Amino acid sequence: MSIKIDLRIFLFAVLFWLTKQIKFYAIVMILAFVHEMGHLLCGISLGFKPNKIKITPFGFEIHFETYAKDYNQKIKKGYELCVKRIVIALAGPVTNIFMMIICMLLPKNSFPDQVVVIYANIILAIFNLLPIYPLDGGRILKQIVHIYKGKEQAEEKANYISKVVVVFLTIITSITILYIHNIAFVLVLSYLWYLVAQNEKSYQMKQRMYQTLAKYNIH
Repeated sequence: MSIKIDLRIFLFAVLFWLTKQIKFYAIVMILAFVHEMGHLLCGISLGFKPNKIKITPFGFEIHFETYAKDYNQKIKKGYELCVKRIVIALAGPVTNIFMMIICMLLPKNSFPDQVVVIYANIILAIFNLLPIYPLDGGRILKQIVHIYKGKEQAEEKANYISKVVVVFLTIITSITILYIHNIAFVLVLSYLWYLVAQNEKSYQMKQRMYQTLAKYNIH
């Protein structure tokens, strides 16, 4: 299994250190690792084999191998694989929600930064459930559309909704920054725009491929 590190993580760490938020960033990254372990355990329990781990500025990504047999069971216009991917995507945010509930049930001051851990888990759960691909929410959306509308429609809807949501968040964040001067909002928003730009690039490449296949009547 290969491990890839996005070097921008060091830039983000420096920026959080300069703004005296490095402790919160460290807690978020630790909880993001636990979040990803939720994906990993769920994926393994469903019979998938992890083949790559990527460390990003706001967490971790685990990629699983898929095999031809995973496409054998059809469900409407998708596959049983789509349902499994939805379950795996949900496992991460559910892990954060579970940890948040445990921390809330514990007596106050049971461990240092208990309130911060609760707050960070809420942020991670909400952030990852945003319908922006390739966040968990975007993955869930894409697989649901795949089941009911097919692969091409899934990619189109996921790409379109990702762009609409990030524009909406940009407006909200711009207003928020006027009252809460926190660089974290800018960094998170910049990262989301990066994800959307990368997805748009991938989407356009796939569209050209589909057009080529359609031109030569290849299905």
